[in-house]
Amino acid sequence: MTGRFADFLSEHLRGDRVIWVVVFLLVLTSMVNVYSASATLAWRAGGDSLGILAKHATFLGIGLACMWGVHKMKFAWFSRLSQLGIHISLGLLLMALLVGSEINDARRWVDIAGFRFQPSDIAKVALVAYVARMLDRNRLILHDFRDGLQPILLYVVATCALILPADFSTSAILGVVCFLLMAIAGVSGRNLAITAGIGGVIIIGVISLGAAAPGLFPRFSTWVARATGFLGGKGGSDSTQIDFALQAIHEGGLLPQGPASGVSRNAMPVAYADMIYAFIIEEWGLILGGFGLVLLYLILFSRAIRIGTRCPRPFGSLLAIGLGLMLTLQAMVNMGVAVQLLPMTGQPLPLVSMGGTSIVVTCIALGMILAVSRSLTDPEAAEPIDIPGPRHAKTREPQQATRSAHA
Repeated sequence: MTGRFADFLSEHLRGDRVIWVVVFLLVLTSMVNVYSASATLAWRAGGDSLGILAKHATFLGIGLACMWGVHKMKFAWFSRLSQLGIHISLGLLLMALLVGSEINDARRWVDIAGFRFQPSDIAKVALVAYVARMLDRNRLILHDFRDGLQPILLYVVATCALILPADFSTSAILGVVCFLLMAIAGVSGRNLAITAGIGGVIIIGVISLGAAAPGLFPRFSTWVARATGFLGGKGGSDSTQIDFALQAIHEGGLLPQGPASGVSRNAMPVAYADMIYAFIIEEWGLILGGFGLVLLYLILFSRAIRIGTRCPRPFGSLLAIGLGLMLTLQAMVNMGVAVQLLPMTGQPLPLVSMGGTSIVVTCIALGMILAVSRSLTDPEAAEPIDIPGPRHAKTREPQQATRSAHA
């Protein structure tokens, strides 16, 4: 019986097995702790925790189904789909900015056909895949800022700019991930310095405009309050939330106390979402709950790096590393906020915090990483598909690009 089950898993769950194990442990952690942390939420809503758990389990189930389906695809398809995905994402982000549902002074949500979701979650994966595609396509001319890098930066800046008014932290994380991908792809130090300079000018411009015209960025006052609170000033409700998180971590101690032992859920507004890391430490201790989660995300990142370095195709390599970097950086930001190493951001803990769009998109990203890993041992999955390159990539030969680099 055990042998048949192992054969079943080996047949249907392809790719990096360590990632599958990490996903299973994160999903299990999410189920147990969301159920425990949402007790007060259920009581306030006049419902029960089982109903909330069932909704959360449904999203996890949908996400895992998407992950399984995506990991069965040839990863070369993600290059072509990224072209469609990035333009759809830009349209949805613009829609959210103009007519999206406003929650907490932020237009992050879009309602389509009765479904409410955050376009920024979709845009993260679409942009990373598109940047990986373009860095691969333009790899012979990355020394040329205008032709090799500028077309990529236009999409990065446009996507981050549309996310920025409602979600500064997501915009910043995405910008950092794309910049690191460029460095990994071999963009010259000079062009990286120009890119960093452009980013610095944009940040200074946003701060100046926000201070001069507060209405231009509705959440500018929130950004200032969070930064002030982090630096020791008064940060309003965010500072209170951090205080609750630190108290929960203190009460947790080193060793596990077990599920349903935490009391921070009675005071902490989002113990099941943004602050679930602090709640997990409260119930499972610093060693198992705190360091254990950090270790899982570091293992996930190390496997993504391993997959990327072993993949012979530049697009697959950049895709795996970029998505792994994005998920890990998001997790570290969430956990850094909970222990007051970073100002409040509102980033969910990937695959652990309660949520809908975030869980499904995270699973899709993991499925894409697994698709790349599957290609390392499955020759059929590694076969390329016919994807036309950009016009200048067709017309410029490697020798010409090399000569222009020396010119």
